[in-house]
This record gives sequence, C-alpha cells and structure tokens, in this order.
Amino acid sequence: MQSYYDPSDLGKFAEIGKDVPELAGKFFDYYGAVFAEGELSEREKALIALAVAHTVQCPYCIDAYTRACLEKGSNLGEMTEALHVATAIRGGASLVHGVQMRKIAEKLSL
Repeated sequence: MQSYYDPSDLGKFAEIGKDVPELAGKFFDYYGAVFAEGELSEREKALIALAVAHTVQCPYCIDAYTRACLEKGSNLGEMTEALHVATAIRGGASLVHGVQMRKIAEKLSL
C-alpha cells in the first residue's frame, strides 16, 4: 500500500539543507553532538529517541531509531518498554488536561 511516507526518503535527509547549507550544517552539528556518548550512552539516547519518535508519530524517525537501537545493542523487549513509557506519558498528559475541561464545564454549568 502506497502512502505519503516513502521509506527511501529517510536516506535523503541531508539533502534538506542543500539550499541553505550553513543552517543545515548547524543543525547536523548539533544533532551529532546530542547523540554522542555523554552522561547517557548512545544506546540510551537511541531508546529515548525511539520513544519520542512514537510520541510525535514520525515514521522516518521510528525507522531510523528502531535501526539505531538494534545497532547499539537494544533488544525488542527494551524497545517495546520504551514505547510503553512514551505511551503512558502521552496518555497521562491527555488525562491531566481533563482537569481544564472539568474546570470550564463546571464554571459554565453554574
């Protein structure tokens, strides 16, 4: 089934900066520094990125960080658990915004 998202586009990511190389260079330098080994390992950062990718629902990022997680030694159980953490946070954020809904509904119902 064809969709808007073409997996082959992921390999063309660097091309996005061809008309503004100075901005692209700054982004890619920053991006590389963020994912370098630091207080968190590259493996841990890839798991975080995978969870965030699911939260923002970016199929390109999901593909890229699924591969990155596997390449850096994560297993499917760890990756699935990271996804569940993201799901819990996203679901909780929706529920806590229900407080705002209740406040408005209660105010308007008076």
